[in-house]
Amino acid sequence: MSAEGHIRVHVDTQYVADQSVPEESRYVFAYTVTIHNEGNEVAQLISRHWIITDANGGTSEVEGEGVVGEKPTLRPGEGFRYTSGAILETPVGSMRGTYHLVDKNGQPFEAPIAAFTLAVPGMLH
Repeated sequence: MSAEGHIRVHVDTQYVADQSVPEESRYVFAYTVTIHNEGNEVAQLISRHWIITDANGGTSEVEGEGVVGEKPTLRPGEGFRYTSGAILETPVGSMRGTYHLVDKNGQPFEAPIAAFTLAVPGMLH
């Protein structure tokens, strides 16, 4: 049985006020991702693909190898946590994406990253 479908992704976000400059349409957010292997097979994260959307409907895509310079291998029951950031031109936006992984036999599979909101505190009710 493959590891596909057994990778759980959880994201926590935080507005970084001291790096943001609202009068210049610069809103900085940090996000902490926890990736957990709930399956019975080893899986290695190879790359990521993010779609970042701001409140004006502008989108940008980010693709690259690994996460924060690493390609973590997750054994069954193991997790990996990292923090990264995004800069938006609006005080509210969202991110979603996909992690590309391989199982112990080198077979590729994907783990979806559900959309999550980036928002300056108090901007959403």
